[in-house]
Amino acid sequence: MPPRTGNRSAAASGEAGFTLIELMISLGLFALIAVAGLALVDGIISVQGRTEKRLDRLADLQRAMFVVTNDLDQIASGPLSGGGNGLVFTRAAPGIGGAAVKLEYGTAGGALVRRIGPVPQIVLAGVGQARWRFWDGAWVDRWPLREEDADRWPGAVELSMQATGPGGTPATLRRVIALPARPQEDEEQEQPLGQPQP
Repeated sequence: MPPRTGNRSAAASGEAGFTLIELMISLGLFALIAVAGLALVDGIISVQGRTEKRLDRLADLQRAMFVVTNDLDQIASGPLSGGGNGLVFTRAAPGIGGAAVKLEYGTAGGALVRRIGPVPQIVLAGVGQARWRFWDGAWVDRWPLREEDADRWPGAVELSMQATGPGGTPATLRRVIALPARPQEDEEQEQPLGQPQP
């Protein structure tokens, strides 16, 4: 009896593939993976955006403290006065040479403002309150305390600010800047050289 080849050839030549149910399950799984991937990417982008905002705010805070410190480090001979949310002093002119300039700090419109002449410059936005204090053996809220103190500087100046922090929450910033002795005081304290020996 000759072997049957008709069924075997029909099975071998028949097309093998996925059923409709298998295809729908595969598409459903791919859709779930795609949705999870999109949610993950969206989460990463959101975290990156928040991190960049925090870093930008931190850079703003550091820049503001650097500006204030640099100005007070460049204090020039002249009176210094202040109290509450304001400070006025004379700063050496930037660069080489030039006349010293009057510099004022204050708060306006929720910002720490620096003013040289009529043009205000915003040093830091998002400031709720700024307070200046002065060291004269103890912290005092205004300078000068007395008329006779007008010709001298305090030992240090403190700036304390309530500002929006890097995470958007309120934060307190504090910076203490030590001041040099006034040039007039240095000259008065100098001893004459070459005194004759007894």
